[in-house]
Amino acid sequence: MPHASQLERLYDAHAAGVFHYLNGIVKSEADAKDLLQDFFIKLADVSLPAHLDNERAYLLRIAHRLAIDWLRRHASREKAESVHPQAVFASQEDPDADHFARRVESALHQLPADQRSIAELKLWHGLTFDQIAEVQRIPLNTAASRYRYAIEKLRCLLRPLYDDIQP
Repeated sequence: MPHASQLERLYDAHAAGVFHYLNGIVKSEADAKDLLQDFFIKLADVSLPAHLDNERAYLLRIAHRLAIDWLRRHASREKAESVHPQAVFASQEDPDADHFARRVESALHQLPADQRSIAELKLWHGLTFDQIAEVQRIPLNTAASRYRYAIEKLRCLLRPLYDDIQP
């Protein structure tokens, strides 16, 4: 069981990233907040392994299992895909930057959920393919290929934006 100060440190270091990851899976800010609370309640009841290679990957694996269990309990895998996408980027003051962010968000939300979650783990959380495979409990090659497909689709979807900004 983590010491209160260790739990506080884990919260400070990882709560925002875990929330973003959960929100990307369940597509509901309120449900992601509930899951984040469940995550830290669960974390308070377990001891972290003594020799943890990557704390973030370990915590995201716990969060991933919670989110998948939530999806199963609510039988809402299809519902999660139909809910209006959550904002990935904060609004920008610069209209061009805001337009760019909205286009990238739109492209991300057009990816299949399995590809989008892997792209997020790689790009936003900086995990390796080994760590992603561990978090999502999938083979390493599956993680790498889903990422490759995600990047290829993003390139196609964002090509018009790139062409618009070329001099």
